[in-house]
Amino acid sequence: MKIGLIDVDGKGARYPNLALMKLAAHHRRRGDRVEWVNYLDTYDIVYKSKVFNFSADDQTAINAAEVVCGGTGYDLHKELPEEIDALQPDYSIYPGVDAKTAYGFLTRGCPNRCKWCVVPKKEGLIRPYMDVEEIAVGGRKRLILMDNNVLASDYGLRQIEKIVRLGYYVDFNQAMDARLVTDDIAKLLAQVRWIKRIRFGCDTPQQISDCDRAIELIDKHGYKGEYFLYCIIMDDMVEALTRLNHWRKKGGRYLPHAQPFRDLDNPRQVIPQWQRDMAHWADRKALFQACKFVDFEPRKGFVCADYFKTE
Repeated sequence: MKIGLIDVDGKGARYPNLALMKLAAHHRRRGDRVEWVNYLDTYDIVYKSKVFNFSADDQTAINAAEVVCGGTGYDLHKELPEEIDALQPDYSIYPGVDAKTAYGFLTRGCPNRCKWCVVPKKEGLIRPYMDVEEIAVGGRKRLILMDNNVLASDYGLRQIEKIVRLGYYVDFNQAMDARLVTDDIAKLLAQVRWIKRIRFGCDTPQQISDCDRAIELIDKHGYKGEYFLYCIIMDDMVEALTRLNHWRKKGGRYLPHAQPFRDLDNPRQVIPQWQRDMAHWADRKALFQACKFVDFEPRKGFVCADYFKTE
């Protein structure tokens, strides 16, 4: 059979598509030919995967007997068959992936019910999913782990202990929950070989103190690297800016990442311009440290201080 793949998120995605890599591995094991789609060619099956619901769909005509669409951007509940999901990814379809880097999950799901997150709806409560040694194969000892709340799982904590013992370098790229950090967990996290930084969620005003407390505990045990703070931006501009400025005042070691809220139940949602401008300002480290938001001029003739003017 001839199999075609389409990564709909394309250049908008920072990470390779794990589902497509596993599908490629499955079909190549069966002796099928697998390639990125050439729209002038004909295929038996074409797989289209879309992680983000805001990515524009690929509407190009496809010559295929069957087109299978999957991923959160298409369907919250569609999953890979268990036997395919258990396979090692075929990294060869993404030549840009470093030969020492692997991608995967230790746990799936999350016990929280944050209104901006699809994970509980898609995956349910947190549960064990894979052992770290099943991810770190073929000499791949730099691990990008996409768990959504690894600290909420005793299994996840045991896996972090194993990561420390085996000396892997890791990045939990979806962030951890600072509210769950105890002194023992802080000591464990300080021993991890982090790829660049530790990530926490700071999505509400209350989480500022939780993050500050967790950071203080981890630093006490010897960590000297950066912290990356995911900050969702809701409808209160002053609140969002206050949260971002908290990290700005603490210096360049603290890197907030502003994310405008996306309503998954409203495909016609329009992101307010002030949220776009605030994210533009906060997500560029040099710009963020160089000027205040009120002094930021995102467009000629407009300064963000104008957002705060009242009639």
